[in-house]
Amino acid sequence: MTISLTDHTVAVTGGAKGIGLAIARSFLEAGAKVIAIDLDAEALAEFHATAPDRIETIAVNVADYAVLSSALAGHEIDHLVCAAAVGSGKMGFPFWNLEPTDWTRVLDISLMGTVNTVHACVPALLAGETKRKSVLLLASVAGQIGSQTDPPYSAAKAATINFAQLAAKDFAPYGIRVNALSPGMVKTSLNRAVFESSKESVTMSYEAWAEEKIKRVSPLGRWQEAEEFGAMAVFLASEFGKNVTGQTLNIDGGQVMHS
Repeated sequence: MTISLTDHTVAVTGGAKGIGLAIARSFLEAGAKVIAIDLDAEALAEFHATAPDRIETIAVNVADYAVLSSALAGHEIDHLVCAAAVGSGKMGFPFWNLEPTDWTRVLDISLMGTVNTVHACVPALLAGETKRKSVLLLASVAGQIGSQTDPPYSAAKAATINFAQLAAKDFAPYGIRVNALSPGMVKTSLNRAVFESSKESVTMSYEAWAEEKIKRVSPLGRWQEAEEFGAMAVFLASEFGKNVTGQTLNIDGGQVMHS
């Protein structure tokens, strides 16, 4: 199976690092042009240098709707991937270990940043040939199991899944597909921050903690790789994914199984 997205343009938030960067690279490999959106201007510049003729970068905070909307105005967009997210940097167990104020930044970026981005891209998504277009929201298994690790992040991702479902219904008459993609355990800076906020960080290394945890929570017992999400994102954006919408797809090694 060969997937070509030549002459397609994808906008990716959180596109300078982690899973967002892996997804952006996968779209490049499929022939698409990329608009990488991130707050990290230095990381954006590094990514831009890898394919300057096919990468546009926008350094903006997705929590700032006015600035984001202005920055995206006039762009042609066939596919949108919302991967920007942050955690609280604190450990739950129980949730009252956090203060209500610890929720604000997480919800502003991880939830409202996604809502802002989709809103800002509606004009571009509804323009031209809509039946080839798609939206992909990065969720998390944390949003499906009520994860106690980081309550604000878990709640934000649960809301993201719901938003993907309702957006899929609204976009369906135009042929635009909307799905959510849920990572399980991926070695990213966000995952390391979970470890650093845990009590285990005092007594063990990140590597030892990570290996113990993956064996405990994942039936397949192995980490997921960022490139796996890139491959799935490209598939969902392609002709092969034309009948997939309103779904939450887990790449989690079996961590969340629905019976």
